[in-house]
Amino acid sequence: MSLSMYEASAPRFISLLNNLDAILVKAEAHAAAKKIDPAVLLNSRLFPDMFPLIRQVQIATDHAKGATARLAGVEVPKFEDTEQSFEEIRARLAKTIAFVESFKAAQIDGSEDKTISLKAGGQERSFDGMNYLVGYAMPNFYFHLVTAYNILRHNGVEIGKRDYMGNP
Repeated sequence: MSLSMYEASAPRFISLLNNLDAILVKAEAHAAAKKIDPAVLLNSRLFPDMFPLIRQVQIATDHAKGATARLAGVEVPKFEDTEQSFEEIRARLAKTIAFVESFKAAQIDGSEDKTISLKAGGQERSFDGMNYLVGYAMPNFYFHLVTAYNILRHNGVEIGKRDYMGNP
């Protein structure tokens, strides 16, 4: 049995975004218990030249909704990137999850050879669907997701690999 483009994308995005939501719940509880201003965690970085937690979550959701939409051949929804609180960033996650859940396998399967063109880093990029998904969208999604996890772990939030992985 082969792995379809749908199975390799939408369910993975949904599962890991749900895990990230659960991690953010723990982070918010950690901030309250330790009397840490939530903005401190939300704006924390691993290194000065890296994006803060809020931006990592925004970019992870951008890759999830962008990949799903592009593979299905629909317009990528634009989110304004104005989140400033745990409530707002979790609402963005919920909106992204609902968007990705709205797709059926038939909309994404068969997109392996579809031409995907986008602007990234100021350059036009073009991929076939398979290379876009496995060589660009998923690695970027995982990078920003794990960086969000690492920021919180570095700041003392009691999370572990099981929180990140969930129940695949």
